[in-house]
Amino acid sequence: MENIDSSPLPPIVDRETWLRERDALLPREKAHTREGDVIAAARRRLPMTEIQPVELIGERGLTSLPDIFEGRDQLVVYKHMWHLGKPFEGQCEGCTLSIWDFQNAVYLEECGITFAVFCEGPYEEIAPFREFMGYTHPWYSTYGLDEPAFADNGAIACYLRQDDRVFLTYETTSRGVEAIMGSLKLLDMTVYGRQEEWEDSPEGWPQRPPYSFWRRDGRPTAQWTRPQVTPVTPAGASHCH
Repeated sequence: MENIDSSPLPPIVDRETWLRERDALLPREKAHTREGDVIAAARRRLPMTEIQPVELIGERGLTSLPDIFEGRDQLVVYKHMWHLGKPFEGQCEGCTLSIWDFQNAVYLEECGITFAVFCEGPYEEIAPFREFMGYTHPWYSTYGLDEPAFADNGAIACYLRQDDRVFLTYETTSRGVEAIMGSLKLLDMTVYGRQEEWEDSPEGWPQRPPYSFWRRDGRPTAQWTRPQVTPVTPAGASHCH
């Protein structure tokens, strides 16, 4: 990647000019926020579909879907991809970014919502990975389940419980998952953005292939924060976006 120190810079202006330019952009940002509110209102008016009763393997063994709600009425789930039989460094860098950016669900819980991770890998593989990463959210394995409601990994899904019945109320995939990826939203506010080739940036702005910073030296980037982590060979990596 090009050194930012040698990259072109935005024009340098006095503060009055900067405020004028900033104020000119603000109405578009406000309109974007209001449109988001309108879309959220439409989500609240979607119908829902019932999920078949299933049991998932988690830290406490087989757990019924209603019990995963932990006594609350709503459940938000991140559906984590899994590369079967691959080492920790070979797991999905996009899912790593998603969960790493959302480490504590206390404010969801205050609103009566439980957060959990549903992972398509077998529990005997994902449990050591969860421990290695230091994740505290409950993880459950959907390995081998023939239920379409648990497909589309790399997704966010929202569920509602009515006694022992569970309903899917919303789901999003692809860039919809950026709702949980706060680092990307902060990058969008910076002068050089995500520094990726698809972005509409001024001529000469530093850019690199998409997802480049999600993985470093053979590992999902967050893994380099873990105790006693060691370098790996490129052969251990698997890519999924």
